[in-house]
Parts: sequence; structure tokens; C-alpha cells
Amino acid sequence: MPGRLSSLLDPSRLNLELQGNTHEAVVREVAGMLKTHPEVTSFDGFFTELMAREQLDTTYLGNAIALPHARTEHVNRIVLAVGRHPTGVHFDNCQQTVRLLFVLGTPRSNPTDYLMVVSTLCKIVNSAETREALLQAASPEAFIAAVMAAEEKLFPAA
Repeated sequence: MPGRLSSLLDPSRLNLELQGNTHEAVVREVAGMLKTHPEVTSFDGFFTELMAREQLDTTYLGNAIALPHARTEHVNRIVLAVGRHPTGVHFDNCQQTVRLLFVLGTPRSNPTDYLMVVSTLCKIVNSAETREALLQAASPEAFIAAVMAAEEKLFPAA
């Protein structure tokens, strides 16, 4: 199912120990994991549009979670990278502290899959139990397992 977040996650694109101490630095750190993604045709173009979107309005979802994203011609398919900061970083555009960042790039031509992924992400992080599991995951694999467990509750097998 295109809306499953777990299908977009790769341990090599999860950083559970972000080092940046500013909004732009952590977005750059997380987005940087997409530089070598085969579906990103121009990282510089993607990153420019990602930061322009950050300037327009907050991407803060609540509960110390942000979803910096760009709908762009610089990706062929939806791409995702995730970062977690040990103490959190202040985001000026919402006056909140963010610990989890889900950086998403999606083709301009495919709004349906984008909306499905965002909807799934919002449902997953709405659960306090799941948020805690994501904040406490000891490895990228454990993080992905927590996402998969949340998806199984949302989308039980028929």
C-alpha cells in the first residue's frame, strides 16, 4: 500500500542522534541522507524547495514532531529520511521544540500518494505509545519495527 510509511523507511536514512542545534541545521542533516537516494534527481533543487517550504509556514505536527516536505520535480518517487534529536531543537517558525523530523520529498505530479503517506504519519504519531516507542528506539531497525507495529494496528491484515 502506498500509504505505508514503513515501505519508505531505510535504516541508512534514519539518524537517531542528530547533532545540529538549529532548525536549518537539523533539516539539512536529515535531508542530506537523501543526497544519494536513487529517486532524487537533483538534491540541490530538492533542498532549495524544501527550505522554501519551511519559510512559508510551519511543518510542525505537534508533540515535538515536524514534517519538512517539498512537492517537487526533483524526485521521481516519494522519498523519506528521518532524524531524531536527543534533546530537541527550537523551530523559529512555530516556536516549538522538535525531536523527530520526517523529511519527505514527493513528485509534484502525485498528490494522492503524498496525502496517503502524510495521513498515515499523522495517525501513527497521534498515538502516545507509538511516539514514545519512536523516541526510545535504540536503533534504526527498532524505529522501523515500531512504525510497522503501529501500521499493523491501523491497517490490520484482511
